[in-house]
Amino acid sequence: MDIQKHIDSLKALGTQFRPELQEAVDEKALQALRVRYMGKKGLLADVAKVMRDLSAEERPKLGQLMNEIKEEFEQLLAEHQLKLEEMAIHLKLQRETLDVTLPGTQRPVGARHIITQTMEEIEDLFIGMGYQIVEGPEVELDHYNFEMMNLPKTHPARDMQDTFYIDSEVLLRTHTSPVQARTMEQHDFSKGSLKMISPGKVFRRDSDDATHSHQFHQIEGLVIDECVTMADLKGTLQQFGQKLFGEEREIRLRPSYFPFTEPSVEVDVSCFKCGGEGCSVCKQTGWIEILGAGMVHPNVLEMAGIDSTKYSGFAFGLGPDRVAMLKYNIDDIRHFYQNDLRFLTQFKGGQN
Repeated sequence: MDIQKHIDSLKALGTQFRPELQEAVDEKALQALRVRYMGKKGLLADVAKVMRDLSAEERPKLGQLMNEIKEEFEQLLAEHQLKLEEMAIHLKLQRETLDVTLPGTQRPVGARHIITQTMEEIEDLFIGMGYQIVEGPEVELDHYNFEMMNLPKTHPARDMQDTFYIDSEVLLRTHTSPVQARTMEQHDFSKGSLKMISPGKVFRRDSDDATHSHQFHQIEGLVIDECVTMADLKGTLQQFGQKLFGEEREIRLRPSYFPFTEPSVEVDVSCFKCGGEGCSVCKQTGWIEILGAGMVHPNVLEMAGIDSTKYSGFAFGLGPDRVAMLKYNIDDIRHFYQNDLRFLTQFKGGQN
C-alpha cells in the first residue's frame, strides 16, 4: 500500500483545517468543526481506518503523524475557543457600558401618609411637653376595653360604641383607652407621675361615608399625679390647639358625658379659617369641635389600683383623621384610604 498517499491526505487535512477554524465565529460553529474533523465519523477517523491495512513498519509512521495532527487540532481548537470567549466578554461589556455623564433615571419616591404625618406632628407636640408614647394591642380584652373604663357589661353607654366582637371576651378595640388601663396597672407612682399618649388604629361597626369609617385613628392622652386639676387640662389643651392650629387660636370647654371621666367636656378650637367670624368650615359658629376630655373618673383610678383620694388626673382623646380633615380642608374621610396618588401626593411637601 502507498503510505505516502495517506501521509499527504493527513497534511492536506491540516492545511484546510486552519481557514475553516477562522470562520467559526461562535461556540456552535466551533463544536461542529470539532465533530467534522475529530468525531467518531470525522475526517481523521476516515484516515485512521487504513491503519489496519498497513505493514508493521508503515503503521508507526502514519500513527505518529496522525497523533501530531490531532494534538495540533486540539491546541488550535482550545486557543480559538478562548478567543471566542474573550470576544463575547468584550461585546457584552460594550453593550453594558454605562455612560456616567448621562442624567440618571428618576424613580418615584414614596412619602409618609398624611395621617402618619399628622399623628407624628401631634406626638412631637406631646413629647415636647414631657409625655411618653405607649402602644398596645389592637385585639383587646373586654376587661380593658370596657370594664376598666367604667363600662360594666350592663352599662347602657356600651351602645355608644358598636363593637367588632371576636368572642364574648375578645374584641377589636373601639378606642385606645385600654392602653391607658394597662399602663395605669403597671405604673409605679412612687417614681413619679404618669404622662402618656396612646396613638393607634381603632375599629367600630360603622357604615363608611364622608365622615365615618369602620377603621380610623385615635390619640388618647392621660396624666395622673397628686393635685391634678381641670385647670391643668385646659392649659394643656390650649397649648395643643395653638401649636397645631396657630398661636392665635382659643379653646372653649362645653359640658359633655363620657363614662370614664367626671366631669367631662367637649373641646372646641376657634376656627382657623375665619378666625371665629363664621364660615363654612365652622358652620358659621366660629368654633370647631376637635376632641373630648375630662377628669379621670375615680372608679377608673380605683379599678387600676390607684388611690383616688390621693391621686387625680385628666384624659383626652382626639382623632388624627378629623384633625387632618380640618387642617387641610378635606371633605371626605375615604380619601385617606382609597390610595389615589393624585390625592396623596399633595401632602408630599410635608416630609422632613
